[in-house]
Amino acid sequence: MTRFDPQITLLVVALENELPRDMAAGWTIVYTGVGKVNAAIALGDAIAMHQPKQVVNYGSAGALRPGLAGLHRVTRFLQRDMDVRALGFALGQTPFEDDAEILAGTGGLSCGTGDQFVSAPPELTSDLVDMEAYALAKICQQKAIDFHCFKFISDNADGDAAHDWSQQLAIGAKLFSAEILQQ
Repeated sequence: MTRFDPQITLLVVALENELPRDMAAGWTIVYTGVGKVNAAIALGDAIAMHQPKQVVNYGSAGALRPGLAGLHRVTRFLQRDMDVRALGFALGQTPFEDDAEILAGTGGLSCGTGDQFVSAPPELTSDLVDMEAYALAKICQQKAIDFHCFKFISDNADGDAAHDWSQQLAIGAKLFSAEILQQ
């Protein structure tokens, strides 16, 4: 895995129960709250205050591809709730912008971000679903800040997702802290 320098890296996580502060001792961590709007506001404020060279997003995600489990790097971000097909744009494409996806590296999984907790497969195809990563990736792309994203599979984005999500958070936090932060 990539090594990150806590002196120039901002850790961005939606909720403290996804990564408790004591598991990220020595790191600057920002808890954004849930959803794209909260994530964008919190990251914008944190960039202005801390001026990081890189941002590392960690959080939970639902798997849409069978067999996915554990911690994964995400490098392709889609906005799953942007739907302006009535005006001739592709599902997920922001009107009058060239790209329907944001790339941050190669070799990782894709994540469809939207403001709905997914308990059934969404129409837009991706490996994972979450509620913040696309907004964070887009801000970092526009501000020329290196963006890295790691998601722990907390559920299978199905009828059991809400129960599974709450049961898996502590496992993901321990794994992320051990594999990414303690290098």
